[in-house]
Parts: sequence; C-alpha cells; structure tokens
Amino acid sequence: MNPNIHEVAERVLAAAGESRRFIVALAGPPAAGKSFLSGWLCRELNARRPGSAAVVPMDGYHYDNAVLEPRGLVPVKGAPETFDCDGLRHDLERIRCADRPVAVPVFDRPLDLARAGGRLIAPEHRLVIVEGNYLLLDQGPWPALRELFDMTLFLEVPDELLEARLIQRWREMGQDPAGALERTRHKDMLNARLIKTASVTADLHWSAGD
Repeated sequence: MNPNIHEVAERVLAAAGESRRFIVALAGPPAAGKSFLSGWLCRELNARRPGSAAVVPMDGYHYDNAVLEPRGLVPVKGAPETFDCDGLRHDLERIRCADRPVAVPVFDRPLDLARAGGRLIAPEHRLVIVEGNYLLLDQGPWPALRELFDMTLFLEVPDELLEARLIQRWREMGQDPAGALERTRHKDMLNARLIKTASVTADLHWSAGD
C-alpha cells in the first residue's frame, strides 16, 4: 500500500526517535515532485515537532555554467557529472555533526544558477530532508553519500507523467513546443531512466503519480 504524507511523517519520526540529527534522503527522477513533497513532508514534521525539520535541495550543488561551459557540459546540465557531489557530501558531514549552523546553496531555476548560502540548517533542525535526483545512484561518486543517510525514500512516477510534467516545465520557462519536447526526450528523460535503473533500493518507495 502506498503511504500518504501523514504516514511517511510518522515513519520518519518513529525511525528518528531521539536522535540528535536524522537525515532522510528523498530521491527520484526529474519532475517526480521531490521539491513539492519534501516541502510538504517538512511542514508535516514541523507540525508535529515545531522547528525540528529543514530541507537541503541537491539542486543547489549544480556546477555553474562558467564551470560547465569549458568542459562542454552545458547541453547536458542536470546529468550526474554536472553536480558537485563532493561538495554535497562535505556539507552533509558538517550537518551530521549538528554542532553549528551550516549554510547550503539553493538553486534559482529562473536564473539557472545556485545562490550560495541560500539556506541555513541550524542545530535545532534535528530532522533534515535531502532531496535530489542522484542521492541513491550506484555509480561514480554518489554511493559515498549513502552512509550519511539514516532513511531513504524513492519517488515512483510513470514515464508518461514525467514527460508531460517536463514539457510543461520547459514551456513555462519560455521554450517553444518543439524545444520543450527536444529537451524533455533527449535530456531529462535520459536522466530519469538512469535514475530509475541505476539507483539502489530505498527503505520506502513512495508513488507520487497523482
């Protein structure tokens, strides 16, 4: 049975117990609803334990276009190699210590760049939700992140729904219909299939297709 948001929140709280810091990874393909659901889960957790939860978005660790352009990677921005996985790991190690505030970057999608220090994870944020595409990817540097997660969730969304959402996203960002379809099918959906086939099994699979 697919759990609802209230059941997921209760599972996180039960698993966290009285931990000083409990880190949850919420992974899934692009347009699966990770940002929406991580924000919703954060609000549910804070409703039960006020001020205890915060979100760290993996998108903040996009390499800037100034780094990607000399490497010829701007056309595939969003692929695993276009993220600073080591930087994310370093920040998660600092967050796990729970002894001081940690500033994390936040991606500004309309501007297509990350804003340094866009969010502060404070020691009182005992429950930290990390959301992103490649958190459970079993390739390259990504497996090194897993030891930092106390609980893992994976969002299951059918390909046809992902494609529709991605086309809409590109259209809202100013792409014409042909350009939106091209970017979706030859960029984002390639990443989506990689995530679905090369990610390790999560503690909880969460269907987010509605």
